[in-house]
Amino acid sequence: MTGDEAAATRPRRPLRADARRNEDRLLEAAAAAFERDGAGASVKDIARSAGVGVGTLYRRFPSKELLVAAIYRLEVERLCEAAPRLAGELPPPDALRAWMERFIDFMAAKEGMADALRAVLSDDDEKLETRAMLAGAIDHLLTPAGGPSAARPEITSEDVLMALGGISLMAGAEGRRELASRLIDLLLHGIVKP
Repeated sequence: MTGDEAAATRPRRPLRADARRNEDRLLEAAAAAFERDGAGASVKDIARSAGVGVGTLYRRFPSKELLVAAIYRLEVERLCEAAPRLAGELPPPDALRAWMERFIDFMAAKEGMADALRAVLSDDDEKLETRAMLAGAIDHLLTPAGGPSAARPEITSEDVLMALGGISLMAGAEGRRELASRLIDLLLHGIVKP
């Protein structure tokens, strides 16, 4: 890890409101650029799309890998934060299905970032933390607060997560998003109590 990368991973002071807005715009622009252009996305184009200078981008994210890591973490957090919201709005099976669809879309969006993500996900701690966060979101959907579990007793969040990973890989390899939805229906049939 370079000195810049080590500095970027240290705990930071909270950002001023304008710096927070700049960072949010950078992450949104970068996510769109990586999804569209893959690992070859131009940092100059990302900065321009975010309405900031390239120096601002590099001060916050000294390398493209750190930018990818930040996007990935933000999107995992958003995906996990959707679970309690969906559980509060929909019946348990519908909430689980809606979250699974979001998961598949999240994974499909990461295809353009696959090469850059390999470096991020080579860290075992990062992988374990991400898996724990996603499993926690699934747990929230399998057993809603104050309600009975919608899932068969033998089903675990890890089972669901692994099955969704497989669905994502198959649908992605085939280039068929609709296949993922059909496979989610099959998966739900095996998860939800009759």
